[in-house]
Amino acid sequence: MDLNTKYLGLNLKNPLIVSSSKLTKDFDSIKYCAEMGAGAIVTKSIFEEQLLTDHDKLKDQDAKYFWYPEAVDLINKHSKEFGLKKVLDLIKNVKSKLDIPVIASINCISDQEWTNFAGVFEEAGADAIELNIAIIPFDKYSTCTEINERYLDILKNVKKHVNIPVSVKLGSYFTNIIGMAHKLDQAGADSLVLFNRFYRPDINIETEEIINTNILSGPSESTRSLRWIALLAHQLECDLAAGTGIHDYNAVIKQLLVGADAVQLCSVLFRHGISYIETILFDLEKWMRRRGYNSLSEFKGKIHKMGGEEIAKFERIQFLNKDL
Repeated sequence: MDLNTKYLGLNLKNPLIVSSSKLTKDFDSIKYCAEMGAGAIVTKSIFEEQLLTDHDKLKDQDAKYFWYPEAVDLINKHSKEFGLKKVLDLIKNVKSKLDIPVIASINCISDQEWTNFAGVFEEAGADAIELNIAIIPFDKYSTCTEINERYLDILKNVKKHVNIPVSVKLGSYFTNIIGMAHKLDQAGADSLVLFNRFYRPDINIETEEIINTNILSGPSESTRSLRWIALLAHQLECDLAAGTGIHDYNAVIKQLLVGADAVQLCSVLFRHGISYIETILFDLEKWMRRRGYNSLSEFKGKIHKMGGEEIAKFERIQFLNKDL
């Protein structure tokens, strides 16, 4: 059974990518991901602030560090535990000992001088870079155009300093996702990952305190990326990867059917363990045999080949059900 796919110009033995998380923070965990059959891994994100470690620079760069100095302490603590040197050493170690593509993740919100250092990941042996960009407007003055331009500027500045492919991981909070995807594609993005899952604060009504819940995604969340990958797959030159809510082989198959080149796994591996990669691959192959497919290419993007009416169903917003 041929599960090979091409993503970011890389030949992956299958479309399952372990996304940036604690699971990709150390060599032993990445080694286990590779042994269980992962097609690639995305290293745990390093923050742009870690490339600009000066305490005062943080405060000058963004006003939030002035009002929330504890954020500086958190970044500094994270830097000590998983600083730039550690991630570069990790990439070198993985590339020298394991046969698995490594995508280096950078969490960023600006196109400042940190982009000058993006090339260090390429020098360490990373096969590609994933820009985890999360710019959310919490004021009434930021315009859609300004925010969109920041995404594009980050991508363009990073592309100036590296020769390896660059992916952009997006959230879904855009006025026009399709328009933004086209702009990133034209600006040189080699892939888009749809979608990032942001922190969701909650409240405990007994203690009346803000709490952390819903840390892990649920299977139903995969339909968000399914819609937009279906609508974008035939329009863009760049690759597309589906993220959030990919919890079993069903979700993997659906994303491939609408044109995804790869999928990213995270929450499901925290729920069931890294070994669940093997289960998803087994079930995927079993489905392919049952359907008479010998390779992913035989059904990847098949929904688009069924005609415009099928794709148009992904544009539908309102329910058309008399019982609802």
